[in-house]
Amino acid sequence: MSTKNPISADDLLLIANQLIQDHEAYLEGMRATAVEERDGVLIFKGEYFLDEQGLPTEKTTAVFNMFKFLAHKLSPEFTIA
Repeated sequence: MSTKNPISADDLLLIANQLIQDHEAYLEGMRATAVEERDGVLIFKGEYFLDEQGLPTEKTTAVFNMFKFLAHKLSPEFTIA
């Protein structure tokens, strides 16, 4: 059984946003602005690039996939302190 490293939400967001910027699917303005933990899974939140009517755009899917990537990559390693 592995232990997760405790980390503050602010420090975790710094790591997450660096991963976002370094990712090949990065879009201008894409960033995580909040993170919470539920049942050991980190959930990242931020701007979803909705249109004027509040409907998803092509960028919405890219952001959702990026936040999913962050959850898969960082959840096994970190827990919010």
